[in-house]
Amino acid sequence: MLAHRAGWRRWRWAVVLAGLPAAGAHAQAAAGGADAAWVLSATALVLFMTLPGLALFYAGLVRTKNVLSVMMQCFAIACVASILWFAIGYSAVFGPGGGPWLGGLGKALFNGVTAQSRAGALPETVFAAFQMTFAIITPALVVGGFAERMRFSAVLWFAALWLLLVYVPIAHWVWGGGWLGALGLLDFAGGTVVHITAGAAALVGALVLGPRRGFPETAMPPHNMTMTVTGAGMLWVGWYGFNGGSALAADGGAGMAILVTHLAACAGALTWLGIEWRKFGKPSVLGAVTGMVAGLGTITPASGYVGPAGALVIGVCAGVVCFYATLGLKRRLRIDDSLDVFPVHGVGGILGTFLAGIFASPHLGLFSGRGFAAGIDSIGGQLLAQLIGIGSTLAYTLLVSYLLYRLLDALLGLRVAPDEETEGLDIVLHNESGYDLR
Repeated sequence: MLAHRAGWRRWRWAVVLAGLPAAGAHAQAAAGGADAAWVLSATALVLFMTLPGLALFYAGLVRTKNVLSVMMQCFAIACVASILWFAIGYSAVFGPGGGPWLGGLGKALFNGVTAQSRAGALPETVFAAFQMTFAIITPALVVGGFAERMRFSAVLWFAALWLLLVYVPIAHWVWGGGWLGALGLLDFAGGTVVHITAGAAALVGALVLGPRRGFPETAMPPHNMTMTVTGAGMLWVGWYGFNGGSALAADGGAGMAILVTHLAACAGALTWLGIEWRKFGKPSVLGAVTGMVAGLGTITPASGYVGPAGALVIGVCAGVVCFYATLGLKRRLRIDDSLDVFPVHGVGGILGTFLAGIFASPHLGLFSGRGFAAGIDSIGGQLLAQLIGIGSTLAYTLLVSYLLYRLLDALLGLRVAPDEETEGLDIVLHNESGYDLR
């Protein structure tokens, strides 16, 4: 009996040990499947940010006669950006064989992107689709700078050309193996690639087109704050995919990115409310949602590198800096960035990219982050990389955006006629109305 039991134990451990490689392979496959499932979910969340989140957020902020035009722009840009990403954008950002300025074109038309091909640990189809949603939302954000006065044809041409000439090169510089990534720039989910580029392009558009008729003497309040708050809530939820999905894995890094994103959004909203309350006597719902978006945009580049305490500071800074940037742009400079894209996204992206260089430091006690970029060992060194990234992104975007606006104005005409602007873009450009009050 004892000999039988000893033989059974030896046989049992032989079976277990023989199964370890298979078990390890199954565990690895399960982990890879979990990562793919999370990034697939994040892809849906980021698209949800644009449609319907951003579309509703922007539509509520404009006047009744322009509500459909803004929604139409967001919807059409999503389609245009997706086709261009398939045709050339993905390859020009992430294609092999490229250099410091642009990726190779071997993956144009998704050549070689199959159900079996891989991008790191992920199926390449998942990675390409996730990155596509970033290419969609970035030009859609720009719409807020020239809302209520730009021709629909000009919007489409600008979005297409801008995506190829601004978004694609800068995305490669930062994420595709280009020179800014090699320099050590920390931009986890798009402080430079998304927010600075969109904000700068919106600012140039507002300057080139000029203000809306009646600005700033005529009040132009949001026509439907309920719609705006609904869209803002969708943006908040979608941002979990935006930042958390950028970890490209279902792990603690993704969890930390979501945690710090949420804390920064809360801090940004409460800070904006507090300033309004003190300055004007009453807090506004518009202030709450704008502060939230400022917090989200500002934490975006830092979300993969900072801890919760650092994120709280970043959110507070976003509320303060973006509030006064918005006030100064419209009241002092009298620039009609219709939906505050530059002071919220542009300034927030600049601020967040800079602060990532500080709070990524592992030497700040409670406020420590997850460490500097490879080859950088001090806050000073990291801040230098961050400033180079901010400056180059801003300068390149301002220049190319200006040239595109001027080119399209000469070829197509950017702005609708004064009487068409008075009537509203919904009827003039689309022969539809957002509301039937009969």
